[in-house]
Amino acid sequence: MSLDNLPLYAGGCQCGAVRFRVEGALGDASVCHCRMCQKAAGNFYLPLVSVRGAKLTWTRGAPKKFRSSNYASRGFCGDCGTPLSYEAPDGVALAIAAFDKPEEIAPKMQWGTEAKLPYVDAVPGLPGEETMADIGEAPFLADLVSYQHPDHDTDRWPPEDRP
Repeated sequence: MSLDNLPLYAGGCQCGAVRFRVEGALGDASVCHCRMCQKAAGNFYLPLVSVRGAKLTWTRGAPKKFRSSNYASRGFCGDCGTPLSYEAPDGVALAIAAFDKPEEIAPKMQWGTEAKLPYVDAVPGLPGEETMADIGEAPFLADLVSYQHPDHDTDRWPPEDRP
């Protein structure tokens, strides 16, 4: 919560060049299967949450924008490519996974189901393994060092000691 008791959220891109803060209640959270969202996310679908009734501030950097239609623009980090926003005449939505605590924002609706990929519903039933379970086949994982921005605001990024 912020000092005025409004909900407070933060997030940003993978490299840390672009960070945002949202003060106030988030709107509807959804998953969009439309082909434009698939391509914008490079994924099966794009989970988004409306920030229409809240105050959105870009606290570090700003997203580059791609106009994906005559009504919509897509914001993304110009350095690492992380999808960040969807902007249309009815408001702005942010990519749920770009938030520092995406587990707090559960989608409640699906859109664009005409383009839903036929195997998406079967994904939860696939066998699953943790990342390090593959260390025998991928020994480089034992020395893996992440250069990803942490899931919290930082005064500076990248750190001075990062290669």
